[in-house]
Amino acid sequence: MARTPAGTPHDPRGQERFHEGRAAKTVAGAQPDLAAGVAAIRETVQTLKPKPGVYRMLDVRGEVLYVGKARSLKARVANYTQVKNLTNRLQRMVGQTRAMEIVTTNSEAEALLLEAQFIKRFRPPFNVLLRDDKSFPFILLRADHGFPRIQKHRGARRAKGNYYGPFASAGSVNKTLNALQKLFLLRSCSDSFFANRDRPCLLYQIKRCSAPCTGRIDEAGYAELVGEAKDFLAGKSSAVQGKIEQQMAKAAEALDFESAAMLRDRLRAATFIQGSQAVNAAGVGDADVFALAAKGGQIGVQAFFIRGGQNWGHKAFFPKNTGEIDKDDVLADVLLQFYEEVPPPRMILTDRALPEQELIAEALAAKAGHPVAISIPQRGDRRRLMEQASRNATEALDRRLAETGTKATLNRALAEFLELEEPPKRIELYDNSHIQGTKAVGAMVVAGPEGFETGQYRKFNIRTAAGNDDYAMMREVMQRRFRRLAEGEEEAGSEGDEGSAVVPARKPARGHEAVWPDLVLIDGGKGQMSAVRDTLAEMGIADVPLVAIAKGPDHGREGREVFHFPDGREKTLPVNSPLLFHLQRLRDEVHRYAIGAHRAKRSRGITASPLDEIPGIGPSRKRALLLHFGTAGKVRAAALEDLTRVPGISAAVARQVYDFYHAGG
Repeated sequence: MARTPAGTPHDPRGQERFHEGRAAKTVAGAQPDLAAGVAAIRETVQTLKPKPGVYRMLDVRGEVLYVGKARSLKARVANYTQVKNLTNRLQRMVGQTRAMEIVTTNSEAEALLLEAQFIKRFRPPFNVLLRDDKSFPFILLRADHGFPRIQKHRGARRAKGNYYGPFASAGSVNKTLNALQKLFLLRSCSDSFFANRDRPCLLYQIKRCSAPCTGRIDEAGYAELVGEAKDFLAGKSSAVQGKIEQQMAKAAEALDFESAAMLRDRLRAATFIQGSQAVNAAGVGDADVFALAAKGGQIGVQAFFIRGGQNWGHKAFFPKNTGEIDKDDVLADVLLQFYEEVPPPRMILTDRALPEQELIAEALAAKAGHPVAISIPQRGDRRRLMEQASRNATEALDRRLAETGTKATLNRALAEFLELEEPPKRIELYDNSHIQGTKAVGAMVVAGPEGFETGQYRKFNIRTAAGNDDYAMMREVMQRRFRRLAEGEEEAGSEGDEGSAVVPARKPARGHEAVWPDLVLIDGGKGQMSAVRDTLAEMGIADVPLVAIAKGPDHGREGREVFHFPDGREKTLPVNSPLLFHLQRLRDEVHRYAIGAHRAKRSRGITASPLDEIPGIGPSRKRALLLHFGTAGKVRAAALEDLTRVPGISAAVARQVYDFYHAGG
C-alpha cells in the first residue's frame, strides 16, 4: 500500500509489496521491460490531475499487479517514472506494467477504503495480502418477529436485528450460542418451524428454549428474556446475573424448587460463558487488539475480539508479500483489509504506531458510521491485554515456522521419492466423480508450500466423455486444463453450462490458471496414468512431472498405495512413512472435492424441472404454476385461458408458456 505523501520522493523501503512465488512464474509475454513500463506510466500521468484516488497497475494480460492510493494522483504516479529512485523490486514491477486504471475519489480517506476493497478483490502480487479472507461468524438476535430468534450468522448483514461479534471461529460462536440458549431460553428455530408447532420440541425438554411457539411463555415474558440477553451481550453481565440470583432466591423462599433449579442452571450457563474466556478483558469494553511478531522472514499478527468486556475469541493472521516491508506498514495493511469484511469497533488497540494513523481512523469511522480511535495502550488492563496478545503472536508465529519447516522437509522428501529436480511449489491433483457415467465432474485441487490453495480449486463439468469411461473423462479434463495453457490461452470459465457440449470461446489464461504446475498427481492407477500421459504428449507437453496414486492390491486398505510413473515403473512407501501420510492427505482432498462437486450437481439435477427451460420463468413463477396445476405435465397440457388464471402469471407470461409448448398455437 503506497503511503508516500504526494510530491515526495518514493519511499526506498519498498512499500509496494512483491510476491516471490508469483513473480518467479511470470507468464510468457509479461517479461519485465522497464522502458515499456515507464512509457505506459508517463502516458497515464499526462491525463491525471492532482486529485485523490486509487490507481491500478496492469500487466500485458490485464492482470492487476499493484493497487495504490494517493492524495494527488498526478504526483504519486509520476514517482514511478523516476527509475533511479526505485528499488529492484519496484523496477521489476514497473517493467511488467503495460497499462493503468485510475479511479478518482472525493477524499484521501475514501481512496484508502477503496484501495483495501480492490486489494481484497484482485489480490495483486505487489501488495501485502491478508491470506485468511473467510467471513467471521456473528451471533444475530433478530428483530423481525414478535418472538425474536437467536442464531449464528455469516456474510452480509441484511437481516434486521442486533449483531454481536465477530467470533474467531465457528466453534467459539457455537459454544457461546449454546450457553446463551441455556441462559436466556431464546428460540433458535426457523420462522416456518415456529409457525407449525403444536407442541414443544426437544429443546424445551432439555431446558434450552422457553417454547413460545406453543404459548408456554407470553410475548411480554419473552421480551424480558430478550432484553436480558441484549444487556448480557452488551457487557452488563453482572446486572443480569444479579437479577437471576434474586429470582432464584425468591423461588426458593416460595418453595418453588423447580423454578429455582431452572434459574440455577441459567446461572451456570452465564458462568460458563465468562469462565471460557481465555483472555481477561474486563474493563476494556468494545475493542479489537492487534499485535505483530516477526521472525525468520515471516510475520504473524494476533487479533483479540473484545465486545462488552468479553473475549469473543482470538485469531492469528499470516499476511503474504511482506518481504522487506516495514512492519508498521504491514500492520496497517492488515487492519484495512480485515475491516473490509468486519465492522470496526469504536476502539482499536495496536502494539505500534501506524503510518497515517489518523487517516486510517478517519476512513474506518466513515465505514462504521461512528468514531473509531486507534491507540497504543500504555498501562492498566489494556496494557496487560496487549502484552498477552504479543505473547500469543510470538507463539503463533513459532508454531507456524515449525509447521512450515515440517512441510519443507516433506516437500524435499517428496521431490526425492518422485525423482523431481527440486521440491514442487505448485502441485495439482486430479480426480473424477460420477455414477455410471451420469452427472460426471472432474476436479482439480492445488497445494502449495504452505498447504492447500482453496481459492485455486477448479471443477470441470464433463461434456464429451460418453458413458462410464473414466479414462475418457480424465483425458477431457487434461485437455481443458493444459491445451489453453500450452497455447498461452485458457478457455472461458471453469464450469460452463449444465449439459452443454459446446466448447466455450477461448480467452487468455489469467491469474493462477496461467501458472504451470511443478507436479501433477492423479487419483488412479495405470489406466489413468496412460490416459493423462498420452493426452499431454498429443499436445506436445512432455516436461510436466506426472504420478498416479493407486491403492494397490488391497484396494480397501490404506497404507498400500502404489505410485505409477509415466515410464511404467511403480514405487511404494513404508506403511508408517510420514511422506505416505502426506500423499494420502493430498489424494483424499481431491477425492473429497470431486465427490462434493458431483453431489452438488446431482442435487441440482434432482430439483430441475422442465419449466426451467422456458425463457422468463424464474423460481416464483415456476412455483406458482406448479402450485396451481400440480405437475409440469399438466402445465404443458393447460389451455391458454387456464394459464392466465394462475395467480402471479400475467397474460403475456401465460402466452409465453403456452407458445413454448405449442409452437404457432
